Amino acid sequence: MNGEKTGPLGGGLFSAGLANRDIGFAVGVAMVLAVLFVPLPPVMLDLGLAISLSISALILMVALWIPRPLEFNSFPQLLLVVTLLRLSLNVASTRLILSEGHTGPGAAGGVIEGFSRFIVAGSFVIGVVIFAILVIINFMVITKGSTRIAEVAARFSLDAMPGKQMAIDADLGTGLIDEDEARRRRKELEDESGFFGAMDGAAKFVRGDAVAGIIITLINVIGGILIGTIQHGLSVGEATDLYTTLTIGDGLVSQIPALIVSIAAGLIVTKGGTVGAANEAVLAQLARFPKALYMASVLLFGIGLLPGFPVLIFVLMAALMAGLGIYMQRQARDAQEAEARRASAGPEAIPLTPEDELKDAIRIDDLRLDVGSSLVPLISNDTSVLPGKVKSLRKLFAREFGFVIPSVRIKDDAALPSGTYAISVQGVEAVRGEIKATGLMVLNPGEGETIPGTPTKDPAFGLDAVWVDAGFGAEAERRGLTVVDPESVITTHMTEVIKEHMPELLTYASVQALIDGLDRNYQKLVTDLSGPSPVILVQHVLQALLAERVSIRNLPLIIEAIAEVGRNSSNVVKITEHVRRKLSNQICNALAGDSSFISVITMSPAWESEFIEAVRVSGDERNFVMSPQRVQEFVLQARKEIQRLAQEDEWPALLVSPEVRSFVRSMLERVSPLTQIVSHSEIHRKASLRTVATIGG
Repeated sequence: MNGEKTGPLGGGLFSAGLANRDIGFAVGVAMVLAVLFVPLPPVMLDLGLAISLSISALILMVALWIPRPLEFNSFPQLLLVVTLLRLSLNVASTRLILSEGHTGPGAAGGVIEGFSRFIVAGSFVIGVVIFAILVIINFMVITKGSTRIAEVAARFSLDAMPGKQMAIDADLGTGLIDEDEARRRRKELEDESGFFGAMDGAAKFVRGDAVAGIIITLINVIGGILIGTIQHGLSVGEATDLYTTLTIGDGLVSQIPALIVSIAAGLIVTKGGTVGAANEAVLAQLARFPKALYMASVLLFGIGLLPGFPVLIFVLMAALMAGLGIYMQRQARDAQEAEARRASAGPEAIPLTPEDELKDAIRIDDLRLDVGSSLVPLISNDTSVLPGKVKSLRKLFAREFGFVIPSVRIKDDAALPSGTYAISVQGVEAVRGEIKATGLMVLNPGEGETIPGTPTKDPAFGLDAVWVDAGFGAEAERRGLTVVDPESVITTHMTEVIKEHMPELLTYASVQALIDGLDRNYQKLVTDLSGPSPVILVQHVLQALLAERVSIRNLPLIIEAIAEVGRNSSNVVKITEHVRRKLSNQICNALAGDSSFISVITMSPAWESEFIEAVRVSGDERNFVMSPQRVQEFVLQARKEIQRLAQEDEWPALLVSPEVRSFVRSMLERVSPLTQIVSHSEIHRKASLRTVATIGG
């Protein structure tokens, strides 16, 4: 037999009720309407009043704890049902008071009798005064204010809707959000405007309920006195005392839930843009101003010292306010320290599932820094500066080269020698270096300098250096020597490694992100390029520029230059040469640096002619057919001149014809990768040149 049929009857009915909540809700609303016309016995009236009080208390608690008003967007509907329930109970209690009031205080049930005895306390005048005060508070203060706020919020929400929709469309158009996020925001915007509009109307229910409560109370008092004196032979005093007491009890039973619901409505509509439960929002904002609590404490203490004031009470309140200020200040300080620790320590380690462990095992980090055991203090302590310096590289490359490099993963590696670090690019170790975590590196000590330390080579540039104790650093600086801390050694080395591998780090996703950040007109230019994948074409051109350390920061100009040639050709070399000509001003400024001229090495006329004759053009393709022996001779001559000038601390560019620039670059990139190769067409009209050497001259 089915287990559901064998269970208790009560459990089966409860389960059936939960399974058919829609029917149960409809039946409940119908029963509330029925109470308007069907007389209720006192016991059922007590049950209904208890339900009304319970629902009101529940609504207030929910209003206190919801983070945002939209998370309780059913409140206007619930408010209508609760108001209808309260009015129907008012009608039922009025029927009992007028028909059975002459029998005594319990004529309308135990709830009304309890309220009347507790509040009236032997004098119906006290009850009338208290009831009047509650009505004034509810009607004139809370309900009126909530109604006004709801009305203004609804109006402002509707007025702001077109602007918010345009902002969503703009974010979608620039690629900041996707279609799903845009759809979610539009839905949230519609819900917000609908909610505040419904709250504007629902607030009228609360005002109408307060007015109805006053009218019903007057009817009960006047009608009760007439019925008691005329039909039941009571004296005017007896009838007034009896029916007024019952009426005040009935009015309080109605007004207290109404007051609670009004407070809940006020809390919801006044939340505005505040996110979080009421206690979290208020306490968090008070914690920002502990000085205000201290000043309030001093003010309370001063009031307590005035003649005739209860000193003890005000001193206790002043102490409580000062203690709250100390507690809030300490909480805010602890929260800031915890946030700083989290920021320095990075994201907390979360236990990985077996599936996540497999994914992590096959994941390749674009950039990773591994350190040996003795270098762990450089990355693990709260005072460690290496993680911050490594993070600053992203801003440096964004400013200098125009794209954001991937984040660097820093970890310790027990397999590395103690004082060794390794830098990996896309899962492949690029370089290693050795440093002393507790020492300082002094560069280029010179022949006449005697420095107590360990001779070494600078990992980034191979310069002669010496590792010295940290205490010798100040003395070395006084001698005019260059002193570098271990963190800067690693950071400088990583900078050079990243510069060398910039083309590899400029991935398809990075290029797509750069394009998405452009104006829509430039995005349209990219989509109009020829070929099956315009983004790939742009990526290859940008990688070619970065390979020669040309900044791609002026991406709009680069896109324009690509579009000028890329609509009819997909040859990356041809397009790159055209882009370089468009960037002539930028290239020349970078080559000139702080000087007013550009130092260049030229080629002899014989070499120029031989190179031009070796170029073979076939459509978009260009080939170079010079013999290997002549190529070797040129490379040797060029390297000789470059090395001679390097010894004099000069790093000129090599100036060649536009037709052969790319071929000369491919010849020299292995023997002198830092030497810039520029063509005559890339020299800006305002640039000044200074020839410092000639190859083959």
